[in-house]
Amino acid sequence: MSAGAVTKSAPVLVVGPPGGNDAVVHLTSSFDRIVPPIGVTALLLFDRPIPEPADTIRTALSRALAHYRPVAGRLAADADADGKLLRIEGAAGVPFVAASASYALADVTVPLLGGLAARYPGRLCRHADPLLLVQVTVFACGGFAVAATWNHVLTDGEGMAQFLGAVGELARGASPAPSITPLRADDGSLLSLPPSTVAAQKQGGSPVLKMNLALLDVTVPADLIGRVRTEFDAAGLGGPCTAFEAVAAVLWRCRTRAAVVSVSDEAPVTLLFAANMRRLAGARPGYYGNCAVLQPLTSTRGAVANGAAADVARMIRRAKERIPDLLAPGGTTTEQGAVALTYSTLVVSSWRNLGFEAADFGGGRPARVTWHWHGEGTTVPSCVVCPPGTDGDNGGVSVTSLFVRPEHAKAFLAELAAMSPASMPSPSPSP
Repeated sequence: MSAGAVTKSAPVLVVGPPGGNDAVVHLTSSFDRIVPPIGVTALLLFDRPIPEPADTIRTALSRALAHYRPVAGRLAADADADGKLLRIEGAAGVPFVAASASYALADVTVPLLGGLAARYPGRLCRHADPLLLVQVTVFACGGFAVAATWNHVLTDGEGMAQFLGAVGELARGASPAPSITPLRADDGSLLSLPPSTVAAQKQGGSPVLKMNLALLDVTVPADLIGRVRTEFDAAGLGGPCTAFEAVAAVLWRCRTRAAVVSVSDEAPVTLLFAANMRRLAGARPGYYGNCAVLQPLTSTRGAVANGAAADVARMIRRAKERIPDLLAPGGTTTEQGAVALTYSTLVVSSWRNLGFEAADFGGGRPARVTWHWHGEGTTVPSCVVCPPGTDGDNGGVSVTSLFVRPEHAKAFLAELAAMSPASMPSPSPSP
């Protein structure tokens, strides 16, 4: 094999044990109806070997499908008065690829991530496509990667993390069945989004754009996060600043300064961040359907680019406080309405606290969890704030991004470096 090569087996269909119930799941929840059919890839990288990773995980996957049969199904459409409702039916199986890499886990770089995951043939998933693709790659050092690529219509990040956690439990023999009893169908207990919110969310998640963007793997330094949080907390405005608020503020500020450059300081810029609605919507324990929204925050270029990061974090805090309004009978407010998806828009998703970092297939938790986008373009400038690895957040928070054009990548990295406390001048001594 040449340097950086990955050798893949032909995909095999993994199905659950025979005799299961293949009941149709109608996707009637308003949260299911706002999700576009895009492929999402979570990459879990493990530095501690387990015996026969591909065989172990393939067997556990089959056992898990006995409890998560819709994961092995396919989409179909039901016509209704509002257009089309989707349903999941059957249990045709999950394509599984066993692979081996010629390099060690320590040598994995952004250009190599694509080879570690199976992908859908098109930019959007079709009804006949599997809802989940799995690839297990063994590195030359003995470590391995588990890549789950799924149609977002099936589930959101927390739902996929729950499923992978169940596969891990079965792989290491922790229990004869998953410790969390799964629930996919909405039994009517979920609160519904008002029609105005559904319409705005559909536009916010609509995959209509195609941009040439640079894939960047960056770390927001821990000392920078700490400084932003300290400055935020010093103002005494509500509870302590979260790591997400600090990281999102830094990313939005740096990107605006580096990439949104041909407009005036009064021009609007928008941040869209994903919000998990399970608690607010009353999701039952074990529910693994979609239950998230995109919360918009619009400001001016000048306020974001020239303001302190702590001030930008306060904007984000205020937008978070308005999230419950999305479920109110009146629905979306003017500020929370449909957002024009342009290069001045940034979408931030956080995979922290979803459970990906807890997946354990027998050798312990992943050394790293990251995201990969397979499309030829992307719907809108986006990034994922990744969960901590086995070393925690000691060095900072990892972010995988597709949010600047190649000609703006160097400027963005320079803005991020300039914000680091290590690069800032020391305070002048007191006279």
